[in-house]
Amino acid sequence: MKAKILVYALPALILTTIQLGEAQQQPTKIPQIGYLMTRSLDPVRTEALRQGLREFGYVEGKTIVIEWRSAEGKLDRLPALAAELVRLNVVVIVTSGPTPTSAAKEATVTIPIVMTQDTDPVANGFVASLARPGGNITGLSTLAPELNGKRLELLKEIVPKLSRVAVFGTSAQPGNAQSLKEVDLAAKAFGVKLQYVDVLSPKDIESAFRAASKGRAEAVLMMVASAVAGNHRTEIIDLAVKSRLPVIYTFSSYVEAGGLMTYGVNISDLDRRAATYVDKILKGAKPADLPVEQPKKFEFIINLKAANQIGLTIPPNVLVRADRVIK
Repeated sequence: MKAKILVYALPALILTTIQLGEAQQQPTKIPQIGYLMTRSLDPVRTEALRQGLREFGYVEGKTIVIEWRSAEGKLDRLPALAAELVRLNVVVIVTSGPTPTSAAKEATVTIPIVMTQDTDPVANGFVASLARPGGNITGLSTLAPELNGKRLELLKEIVPKLSRVAVFGTSAQPGNAQSLKEVDLAAKAFGVKLQYVDVLSPKDIESAFRAASKGRAEAVLMMVASAVAGNHRTEIIDLAVKSRLPVIYTFSSYVEAGGLMTYGVNISDLDRRAATYVDKILKGAKPADLPVEQPKKFEFIINLKAANQIGLTIPPNVLVRADRVIK
């Protein structure tokens, strides 16, 4: 009887041992994350996301794979890049702004999408509400429309007799209409007339400054989509100096490159914080249940060298409020 049991049990034992050995040899599948950006990949922003992921114990190439995709400023490439990430079956798509978020939304309704920043996720149709997104999209908001009123106020403070301001925007950018409403409200309160200039592509940048000068603008509020202007910061800054126009920007990268001043959120910090959403989603959370975060900290940065180039003196009461002054 013992011999019969051994005859029947031995093959089963051998098979089980082989299966366990094969299971141990098979590598664990590393989760893939997609990152979709409109312009050239920004090393500061990409490193910020990597840093955020490292804080949760993820190491790119070892415990996680990031599929970086950039449209290089060519917006018509975004739908194909988003579709490519869907075909790769990434577990989550991280987007750099409203335009790539829109492309990702069109490409999938099932794969979670994490916005690193968006001007107004509810008005742009990405989430049902900030507290309960309700779909496959969540992430971070920049409060950009509300901040543009503050930016106009700062222009008024550095140019006390300011009466005409050129607003450079991109009508095709999600959230542009809401931003214009906020600027218009602020302009009425400050008694400032606005000249709106639509910048739809990089070739419109130089003509926008010409239009501002022709319209006798005394300052510029830069609201152009980063997909259009992000790779042309140097050109924009040079044109501002040539036109001798004070310009306030949305992102600190412009001021660090030589622009006059900026007021807004720290974008690279938002990329780092986006890793929180990625971690929660990888651990089973659903985007529909993850509230959209709003920024808690804003930066006001002034570049005195840029002010000197256009013969502008920044009032002391404005300088003391700056978080950082570049000399």
